[in-house]
Amino acid sequence: MSIVKKSLPGILFTVLLAYVSFSLSKLVPYGIIGPGVFALLIGMMLNPLLSRCDSLFYGFDLTAKRILRIAIILMGSSLNIFQVLEVGKFSLIVMIFTLVTAFGGGYLLGKLFKMNWKLSGLISAGTGICGGSAIAAIAPVIDADESDIAYAISATFIFDIIMVILFPIMGRYFQMSDLGFGLWAGTAINDTSSVVAAGYAYSDVAGSFSVIVKLTRTLSIVPIVLIFSYINERLERKAIKTTDNGCLATDYEKKKIDIKKIFPWFILLFLTLVGVNSTGIIPIVMSSFLTKTSKLLMVMSLGAIGLKTNFNDLAKSGFFPMLHGFIISALVVIVSFLVQMMVGQV
Repeated sequence: MSIVKKSLPGILFTVLLAYVSFSLSKLVPYGIIGPGVFALLIGMMLNPLLSRCDSLFYGFDLTAKRILRIAIILMGSSLNIFQVLEVGKFSLIVMIFTLVTAFGGGYLLGKLFKMNWKLSGLISAGTGICGGSAIAAIAPVIDADESDIAYAISATFIFDIIMVILFPIMGRYFQMSDLGFGLWAGTAINDTSSVVAAGYAYSDVAGSFSVIVKLTRTLSIVPIVLIFSYINERLERKAIKTTDNGCLATDYEKKKIDIKKIFPWFILLFLTLVGVNSTGIIPIVMSSFLTKTSKLLMVMSLGAIGLKTNFNDLAKSGFFPMLHGFIISALVVIVSFLVQMMVGQV
């Protein structure tokens, strides 16, 4: 009961921040700026004012971690495993190339810019999968700092704003079909709200197809989370030193990795909900309610992350992470377009 009392003020504050963010998002034409971005930015602006309110920060911490996991689980109610079949083999081919580009290119750029691997990985995940949702899903399993999460979301968000404006213009310039444009937007733009905005700005058909592609792309969160969880565990084991001589604890490293420790169990619940939703036994009304609840909890979580993020800490990341995000995002856009040209879908 004490936990509830301690966390309730902070949780209620994030609820209020989420509703304000949803309201602001509705004021922006075509939903270019999603409520999650508003929540994150407003939270960061309020951090200096609330940083000394211990009564609120306990709830912020719980929302940024535990409620975030609940949001990811409920996100499964918006996905259907049969969507992978519906979008066809061409979209899957494109997604494979864009994911390889995002994570392969992100790794190389991270090394080149001497960036923290967690921040580099989060930016790549946001670019390659689904913006803030992917960043939020991976952050807990690699113990990412709130400042890294905020910077990664900011890096992908700025590029998305530009793409929402430029994508329809470029699509018409290249005289793309509705199918081709929907595939391009769904595989190359990061955040779901930005995909919807760009897709429907081109045509209703392109918008519908881009959403299906985007939701299918979201399913790649599962293997990526598992991979990052494994990598983080390996690196943590290498970092452990003995108290006796300061050398690496080789005996510890030789032990097998404990899957129970690194496996993100909330992903199993996410997959279960995806599977149940795929059977069609969940009523549309219930599925819609769970999806809306997931969005609310996700915005609350991003708001909590913003409230815990200090601008000074964020500034320490410097210019290179933002450049990293722009380069990877641009590469994904180009690769998606070129692959579609090769398979004849442009």
